[in-house]
Amino acid sequence: MANINLKEITLIVGVVTACYWNSLFCGFVFDDVSAILDNKDLHPSTPLKTLFQNDFWGTPMSERSHKSYRPLTVLTFRLNYLLSELKPMSYHLLNMIFHAVVTGVVGRAELLSSIFFLAAFLSYTRSKGPDNSIIWTPIALTVFLVAVATLCKEQGITVVGICCVYEVFIAQGYTLPLLCTTAGQFLRGKGSIPFSMLQTLVKLIVLMFSTLLLVVIRVQVIQSQLPVFTRFDNPAAVSPTPTRQLTFNYLLPVNAWLLLNPSELCCDWTMGTIPLIESLLDIRNLATFTFFCFLGMLGVFSIRYSGDSSKTVLMALCLMALPFIPASNLFFPVGFVVAERVLYVPSMGFCILVAHGWQKISTKSVFKKLSWICLSMVILTHSLKTFHRNWDWESEYTLFMSALKVNKNNAKLWNNVGHALENEKNFERALKYFLQATHVQPDDIGAHMNVGRTYKNLNRTKEAEESYMMAKSLMPQIIPGKKYAARIAPNHLNVYINLANLIRANESRLEEADQLYRQAISMRPDFKQAYISRGELLLKMNKPLKAKEAYLKALELDRNNADLWYNLAIVHIELKEPNEALKNFNRALELNPKHKLALFNSAIVMQESGEVKLRPEARKRLLSYINEEPLDANGYFNLGMLAMDDKKDNEAEIWMKKAIKLQADFRSALFNLALLYSQTAKELKALPILEELLRYYPDHIKGLILKGDILMNQKKDILGAKKCFERILEMDPSNVQGKHNLCVVYFEEKDLLKAERCLLETLALAPHEEYIQRHLNIVRDKISSSSFIEPIFPTSKISSVEGKKIPTESVKEIRGESRQTQIVKTSDNKSQSKSNKQLGKNGDEETPHKTTKDIKEIEKKRVAALKRLEEIERILNGE
Repeated sequence: MANINLKEITLIVGVVTACYWNSLFCGFVFDDVSAILDNKDLHPSTPLKTLFQNDFWGTPMSERSHKSYRPLTVLTFRLNYLLSELKPMSYHLLNMIFHAVVTGVVGRAELLSSIFFLAAFLSYTRSKGPDNSIIWTPIALTVFLVAVATLCKEQGITVVGICCVYEVFIAQGYTLPLLCTTAGQFLRGKGSIPFSMLQTLVKLIVLMFSTLLLVVIRVQVIQSQLPVFTRFDNPAAVSPTPTRQLTFNYLLPVNAWLLLNPSELCCDWTMGTIPLIESLLDIRNLATFTFFCFLGMLGVFSIRYSGDSSKTVLMALCLMALPFIPASNLFFPVGFVVAERVLYVPSMGFCILVAHGWQKISTKSVFKKLSWICLSMVILTHSLKTFHRNWDWESEYTLFMSALKVNKNNAKLWNNVGHALENEKNFERALKYFLQATHVQPDDIGAHMNVGRTYKNLNRTKEAEESYMMAKSLMPQIIPGKKYAARIAPNHLNVYINLANLIRANESRLEEADQLYRQAISMRPDFKQAYISRGELLLKMNKPLKAKEAYLKALELDRNNADLWYNLAIVHIELKEPNEALKNFNRALELNPKHKLALFNSAIVMQESGEVKLRPEARKRLLSYINEEPLDANGYFNLGMLAMDDKKDNEAEIWMKKAIKLQADFRSALFNLALLYSQTAKELKALPILEELLRYYPDHIKGLILKGDILMNQKKDILGAKKCFERILEMDPSNVQGKHNLCVVYFEEKDLLKAERCLLETLALAPHEEYIQRHLNIVRDKISSSSFIEPIFPTSKISSVEGKKIPTESVKEIRGESRQTQIVKTSDNKSQSKSNKQLGKNGDEETPHKTTKDIKEIEKKRVAALKRLEEIERILNGE
């Protein structure tokens, strides 16, 4: 092992920085989305022990997991998250420090595994002491580092094989002929095994036993189950003999060519990227034959001779071959055809081989200058290629477009370009790529699902349903009376969810949608999303008890899902169980303290409960909500309503104004701000607010009543008030409040006969309202008298006469977000959907119920209004 000086370290760091600095400006792409953005194991709220129970993507190993067990790699992602949350630069910076060859952040698994892989090997090289004695400390450290490397990525365990080769052929200097000779003599009884060879055997046994133990633990972790892959991921894996063997063997020279000439790189080699080799006559078999011949020649040379050159070639071959074995498909199928990232450690062996060959050539004076020129050209061209390739990873669109330049036969690439455009809301262009994916791979269920979803986004529901039906027809069909097993990609089951979500917009097809949800559940009883979506549908069908059952079933599958607890709270709201709803809102917030919908709606429930002791917590949650959603006017409005409840008029005014500033046509905020002004003797400030309200909502009856009240009592504008009340009766001829106030206008105009007729009509609308009858009696008394003396009415009192039910009597309009269901799109290449509902107060409705305090306030004002009625009657009677 050569010693590296500071100058060489500086050179290496400089070259890496020059090649990869532009990767710092790349985002999260491809598998980064699942491993970083959608992985809850990165969040501080997730217990650390969960990292060791889930796979690399955050899925519990007990479920239908990918079985990629790399908890230490996920731990480094979590450290990144603690430092910068989801800002990509810090992730790429740490990767660059780890000497990245793939710019995708998810490639860190290879990087970390490689670091501990090399550390384990270097530790083992120190296990040989003087006189060939065994030093156990480096061996123990090696075993530990092998375990760490394996926890970063599975291929880390292959370093044990390299240590074994190193021990036999490098440390002990054996060759294959010598080993054969010794073994032959021992078997024939002509000699014994040398002591040094016995020591070597002991070290190898310790290494192999430790490896076996790690394998057993790994098998236990994945619960003795291999991951489930579809034929789209790796077509050769489900092909018959000899197609499977011929194709898998051909992939070896394909990978070797990528090392030798990385000119055409592709982020995804699945599906139809490499056509299957179905015949011995396929010309590509020559490449396989040539590769194995060349590999065999190097192998024989390396283990037959004992020189330094053969040792170097042997170690280079081991570094190339052994770490690649788990991804080779030769012993068990993997979820890809070719993956450039798995060539990271093999590339080290390839570099050793190239460097060794260059050294051999450069020592000859004839080729010395030429060899340096060639080396310089290789470094320069590969550096430029690396720098240019980094820009391909800038975004998902650039990445998948670069892949399509290399391979147009992979439907997944067409799908992924479509997803990238879809994320930019460019649905028309996205549709073209999704349709092309269905042409490249007509039986790709995910592609048809993507087409259907895009048609839906374009409001072309008929075409969307046809595409979903096509995708559904490609699913394994149920054969009556026959049991059979079929492998189905879990995300393909979303076709039932998406189709049901589409057709349930039609009220006449709700039962059909429910049947689709139940079919998905029958195919996969642990399909959490099906229970969630069915719960939403059952709520729509006014079946809250069944919806509750669906959500409880989903919670059995995932009790740490804040959205599920939130949706269960919504069910309890429908069941008129606000206390239970609040408990579930609180549970959601325990799991996710920043759950915006739970913060908002739990605050509303607290506010509507009427319990004064809950108001501080409601205020705190609304403040947290506006911190998360600073541009949502509903948060500010409901803070204003809380302040009004607490009689904090100045604070309420500030919050209402903020809500209106964010949403100028915020109906409820405009009305309640005007109401606030009218209740605090600032009626003239209320008038321009009401003008603004009526400009946006000219049919707002309460606004018209309040405006008429202010015009008549404050501005003395009887004509303006009359227009307001007449407008109300145009919209609602049976509106008692507007009708009565119009009668008062007639009285003010001294048209007693008209006032009498008006009051009679009003009494017919509300025969049980005693104050109308009294007013009618007063008017009739005046008509019967010979003279009419204009009474001096205190304007505020007239307002009270008119306003027994006007907004000044604690009538508030409440508005938040309407209760709604949000379905996140699902497809074969998208993350699982999640369902959220938002409870709120609708701006077109009054408060659903009054609190005890509100009722008491109304009663007080009712008593005060009656007293003022009596006073007015005394004035009318000339007392």
